[in-house]
Amino acid sequence: MTRTWWIERLAPWVFTLGLFLVWEVSCHVFDVPRFVLPPPSLVFQEMWYFRSAIWNNSLVTLWTTLAGFFMAVVFGLILGIAVGWSRTIYAALYPVMVGFNAIPKVAVVPILVLWFGIGEVPAILTAFLISFFPIVVNVATGLATMEPEMEDVLRALGAKKMDIMLKVGIPRSLPYFFASLKVAITLAFVGSVVSETVAANRGIGHMLLAAQANFEVPLVFGGLIALAVLGIGMYAIFAVLERRMTGWAFRSGLNNA
Repeated sequence: MTRTWWIERLAPWVFTLGLFLVWEVSCHVFDVPRFVLPPPSLVFQEMWYFRSAIWNNSLVTLWTTLAGFFMAVVFGLILGIAVGWSRTIYAALYPVMVGFNAIPKVAVVPILVLWFGIGEVPAILTAFLISFFPIVVNVATGLATMEPEMEDVLRALGAKKMDIMLKVGIPRSLPYFFASLKVAITLAFVGSVVSETVAANRGIGHMLLAAQANFEVPLVFGGLIALAVLGIGMYAIFAVLERRMTGWAFRSGLNNA
């Protein structure tokens, strides 16, 4: 393990600790009221005091996020392959998907609540709706950008379109697919929390709304920190999975980072 390896591993922790230190010092130096910006020491104190509520609500948000995310993976992968497979399907579906993705998902939540009621189902569906589009786009891009020369050579060798897709197109699109998972999982958290703040009786979003109503500003920041930890953890898992599954697509310097 070289010095560079240690620096790269420690840099995020040092920067984060430095950020909290600047936050703490600034709150005391400028005498910022706790209901405007509480210092990290008070935030962590509140997180410990309400640790049971934060833990239980975090589990609910994690469950709804992962459920919606895995739905997005399945449908996004199937739809991405279909869009990348045929130009006709691409021309027919892509404008519709772009238009639907442009609709703010917070505007869709009341409709989901009307259909499915208050609870976890709207949160799962919101996480699905907000996270499947990056997967579709990346998978379709990986298939559609296959070099024409390679396809011509394979056809000249007698390969059919299905053979080209299964043996070259899909493996080639794997780096795009795994990269999209890192984006999609963070968006899925956004979708779940947005839905929980609109209509839910559990979850981080619901807890944030209740804490805000009671002017528990430190607890609001504690919920945000808990949500950030969940997002970073899931992102890191899929980043490791990306390197393990598609290490051949990375340059040696980046793959060893």
